[in-house]
Amino acid sequence: MILISVFLLSGADAVVKAVSADFPLWQIYVARSLFAVPILIGLSVRSGIAQAARIVQPWIALRSVLLTGMWIAYYTALPHMDLSIAATALYTTPLFIAALSAGWGSETVSRRTLIGICLGFVGVLVILRPTGSDFTFWTLLPVLGAVFYAGAAVLTRTRCADENPIVLALSLHGCLLAAGVLGGLIATLQPFGTSDPFLFGGWRSMEGADWLLMIGLGCVMVAVALGVARAYQSAPPAVVGTFDYAYLVFAAVCGVSFFGERLDAFTLVGIGLIFAAGVLVVSRSERRTRMAATGLSRSEAD
Repeated sequence: MILISVFLLSGADAVVKAVSADFPLWQIYVARSLFAVPILIGLSVRSGIAQAARIVQPWIALRSVLLTGMWIAYYTALPHMDLSIAATALYTTPLFIAALSAGWGSETVSRRTLIGICLGFVGVLVILRPTGSDFTFWTLLPVLGAVFYAGAAVLTRTRCADENPIVLALSLHGCLLAAGVLGGLIATLQPFGTSDPFLFGGWRSMEGADWLLMIGLGCVMVAVALGVARAYQSAPPAVVGTFDYAYLVFAAVCGVSFFGERLDAFTLVGIGLIFAAGVLVVSRSERRTRMAATGLSRSEAD
């Protein structure tokens, strides 16, 4: 579920980066949510009015605010850096997930899972190269987004595990729509000038092809929101977070294919480390499954 979700998400993020010179961020939020929200309302009503009303439940609302903060931080950085570099900065997330899971959540993070997460994080650092020329102030924004994403992931598992994924997705897109409207109003006032048109530019006219693009983005984001919510409900955040690393691979492919970004040797080594981290966590998860199926204790399995 998480692999499918991040594959779709990487494509949607590439589209946002591609149109960042044509439309401000808040217009993209509003336009795509105008299609995503009605779809989710229809799905949630089918689940019952009582379920739909839970979008304002405090933990659900906090999760949506954290994810909205993540999207704002990440998308703000995209016009100023390569998609692959922004993605690597964002994917310090599993490190924060592990810390939050141990300190706040109820999940125990095994030694093998920690090794996998650390190995994946080393891969991120190899790709990012914090001392290199590609490391700028904008790189810190995706890292801030990673903190928000980690908090939302742990909340999904510890406080929203029994919630309907449709309700979680509706709450998120409602929050994104509200953020788009508020951001658009602030941009209209232009208190900071228009030095960054992606953040403070005015609403641009849209043609038929533009609206079709926003419809597509809205539908994709519905699928992503449902998939990510269900994935983090179904397994420990540290495990799901490691597979979440696959976004880096998909983002790198999009960067090469659509924006002419180059994958150098360091980037390829980093991707290899990330795959190795995934293998470690998979083997650990399979071992736990076998133990549960056979009723063996840890010492008996060893």
